[in-house]
Amino acid sequence: MDNEELTEQETALYDRQIRVWGVDAQRRLSKSHILVSGMKGTVVEFCKNIVLAGVGSLTLMDDRMVTEDSLSANFLIPPVDDVFRGKSLAEVCCDALRDFNPMVQVSVQKGDLSSFDGDFYDKFSAVVVSCCSLATKRLINEKCRKRQKRIAFYTVDCRDSCGEIFVDLQNYTYAQKRLDETIECQLQYPSFEEAVAVRWSTLPRRLSKLYFAMRVIENFEEAEGRKAGETSIADLPRILKLKKELCEEQVLI
Repeated sequence: MDNEELTEQETALYDRQIRVWGVDAQRRLSKSHILVSGMKGTVVEFCKNIVLAGVGSLTLMDDRMVTEDSLSANFLIPPVDDVFRGKSLAEVCCDALRDFNPMVQVSVQKGDLSSFDGDFYDKFSAVVVSCCSLATKRLINEKCRKRQKRIAFYTVDCRDSCGEIFVDLQNYTYAQKRLDETIECQLQYPSFEEAVAVRWSTLPRRLSKLYFAMRVIENFEEAEGRKAGETSIADLPRILKLKKELCEEQVLI
């Protein structure tokens, strides 16, 4: 399967981007199967881009029902009540993405991603999660890492105009050209659990303060039993209190 050539139709449709990144990259993209959980903001833009680029398949998960508020953070939702009424975010986004590129298989998977067993993940090349708790990120990343095949794992979080992305490609091998030779290189990625467990005092001094702010918010939501993004200005005193406690615990004052 991995050595299959692009069809004439694919070559013609993606001709311009093939000139940019080559036939091999386009072939690998067309054989990739991506799972995305949490249809909001940056993740929606990501889905649009990979569908237009010609990914093999895209599976969407988000059982939350579409509301008027959803329109402000999701350009895939048509501003017509009759179109989205009674549908989930995944269903509405799926309909829109299919129109972007009929050659890409876009589908919806219902349910809670964290409740699926490991075999479910074997169907995918990469898993992208958003709008979920700290515990859920840990669990899904752990499930991806336990599979025999390498499954790339990404988390994307946006809070108003701020955001961050975490990438776990596990043991990643790539080729790097140096003069007249090509050298095989390897990168070892930490798990999500290892990344968030790093002592703050050991991090580079120039690291963006946004990193610490995101950790405080995540810990606050976890301690309060909140869903991702369920914070408001009324929570500020308790969030600042938690920030002080975490800084003292991490010996970062």
